[in-house]
Amino acid sequence: MAIKPTIYKFRVALTDMNRDYYDSLNLTVALHPSETHLRMMARLMAFCLNASPELQFTKGLSDIDEPDIWQKTLDDQTEMWIEIGEPDVERVKKATRLSKKTKVYSFNTKSDVWWKQNQGKFGYLNASVYRFNNESIEALTGLVARTMDLSVMITGTSLFVDGDNGSVEVLVEELQEK
Repeated sequence: MAIKPTIYKFRVALTDMNRDYYDSLNLTVALHPSETHLRMMARLMAFCLNASPELQFTKGLSDIDEPDIWQKTLDDQTEMWIEIGEPDVERVKKATRLSKKTKVYSFNTKSDVWWKQNQGKFGYLNASVYRFNNESIEALTGLVARTMDLSVMITGTSLFVDGDNGSVEVLVEELQEK
């Protein structure tokens, strides 16, 4: 019998000062058995940075043909493809062919090495690449509960996250903008 994902519920009061976007999000996030809280929180932060009514989480790790997050049009065209982690260059190349916008958010301690090895290859791709500060994302895992109320304010290159168990500033570094 396969292990089932763990379900988390997030109520997010989102204030994005960079885009003048304000929303109350009710998100259900499935934590795949092989996924860590670290990766789940990176997915949540990437979702907040790109929030729109059409944006949605996908099956993610459960389906290798889908990104972690995407935005589709009414006629089922992929408008935005968002990968979390350190994906293979070929996967991102495929994503740029399938969507109008492609974004990658890396977050762990191997991120620097991954970017140094692949920076030249990504330069040819129409994809934006960002890096979350690893310590910030690790601090976010201290806030994790099965049901959470969060306030997320985005300004400049920071996400200020307030929850019942504390506050964390998550820094985002732009590695490549397309």
